[in-house]
Amino acid sequence: MKRFALALASAASFAMQALAQDAPPGERPVAPYTQSNSNADARPLNGMQTFDAFGGEAGIRRVVDRTIDASVADPRIAEIFVNQDIVRLRRTLSEQICYVIGGPCTYTGRDMATSHANMGIQTRDFNILVEHLQEAMRAERVPYGAQHRLLALLAPMHRDIVGAESLPETTP
Repeated sequence: MKRFALALASAASFAMQALAQDAPPGERPVAPYTQSNSNADARPLNGMQTFDAFGGEAGIRRVVDRTIDASVADPRIAEIFVNQDIVRLRRTLSEQICYVIGGPCTYTGRDMATSHANMGIQTRDFNILVEHLQEAMRAERVPYGAQHRLLALLAPMHRDIVGAESLPETTP
């Protein structure tokens, strides 16, 4: 019985390592975690009106790309992005926005507290990124009402993003 338990534990460890190594093309592997839409940390809007106002998934990707490009180039916050997987960030932020504005997407990223742990993000940094998001939405001609609905969904995430520290280790 003990050998079976050890074999099972070894197989589970191997499977977790394999999952950690299975990253979409262009992304770095990440440690395994439970994927769930609840990790988006916002209840999605009902209906497709806001999703449609963003121009669907293609419009969301353009907004995300503009936001990230502006943020990475902004000397006030560029340092935050230096060692980040920008390919993964583009994908998961697009998924998150699509999901929370009522689109047909599934969010596969981590929750906000885990995603931002130990990054040292301050309110000023958060606000600068939001400025870039607003500029990107204006450039994509997203109607003001749709912009406001998205920002209202993202604003409560401030508490999980700003000053996020490492999560405590859990013991079995």
